[in-house]
Order: sequence, then C-alpha cells, then structure tokens
Amino acid sequence: MKDRLLFLWQHPFAPLFPWVGVALGLLFMLFLVHDLGVASAQASRERLEKEWAATRQALMYHREARKAKQDLSRVWAVLPAERDFTPLALGISDEAKRDRVTLPGLSYKTEPTLIANTSKGLLQGPMTGRYEDLRRFIYGLETAEEFLLIEDLELARSGGLQDESLTFNIKIATYLRGDAEVSSSSGPAH
Repeated sequence: MKDRLLFLWQHPFAPLFPWVGVALGLLFMLFLVHDLGVASAQASRERLEKEWAATRQALMYHREARKAKQDLSRVWAVLPAERDFTPLALGISDEAKRDRVTLPGLSYKTEPTLIANTSKGLLQGPMTGRYEDLRRFIYGLETAEEFLLIEDLELARSGGLQDESLTFNIKIATYLRGDAEVSSSSGPAH
C-alpha cells in the first residue's frame, strides 16, 4: 500500500491531488450547506409566503365584512321602526295635501319578510291631482329621508281637456325595523 502511494506521488499530476481533494471537500461542503441551509431556508420562505397570502386574504375578508357591516348599519338606521309606520302614512298624506294631491283611499298594511326583525310596509291606493302637483309629490317621495320605494304607478283615469286632473294607482313600499330593541350601531340581529 505504501508502494502504491509512493508511485502515485511520483506521477506528473501528483501536485494536483491535494487541490482536487480540497475541491472535492469544498464541493461536499457546498452540497451540505445547500441541503441543510438554503433548502430549509427556501422551504421556510415558501411556508411564510403561504401564511402571508392566507393572512392577507383573511384581512381582505375582514375589511369587506367590516364595510358590509357599516353599510348594513347605515341602511338599518334609515329604516323606520314598525311603530313609526302609521305616522309615516299620515306624513305621506299630509305631504300629498301640501302638494295639492288627493289620496282618497290610501290603505296601508305590513307583510312579513324573510329577514329577522324586518317587515315590509305597503301603502296603496289612488291619487288624483294635476300633472305638476303629482310630479312634485312623487319627487318628494323619491327624495324623502325615509327609505321609500314606489313599486307600482299606473294611470287609472285622465280627465278631459277642461279637467287637468289625472288619477294614478300608486303602491309605495318601505321596509320596517322590528319593534325589538336593537341599537343602530349593532345593526340587525342574525
């Protein structure tokens, strides 16, 4: 064995053997560091990126939910309470009188909805007046602070050339908060 080593050292490339050994050792160390250090760091980075993306998505969902809750609170605050429905109907009748519109047979009722603590209030009947007065009255309904919807409006009868009055059948709807005590900041109970 000793003879074999002496023979190798006498070879013309013998001075390169230690350098090849060092290069192989460094290459081994490079693979070792890469496998233990860099690969685990990359795996850790990928895991952190996935966690960051999931957290970012959760934050976006949270912000959207908060915005939806604020929007719902604003809508909930605009809805009249169920106990305020009768005064609302009287207020609409008074507004019609101010605009010189007659509502002779205005009826009102409430209907349940699928949403908890909410019902639908309906006001319907004929309304009669001049075109300008009717237009002003309808505009007043559409721009009222209360949440009012004109669900149906159809011409029932128009007067002759001498009589400028028109008669429409109107159906006005609104959604009402239930009488259950719910603060406007918390919105509807679900």
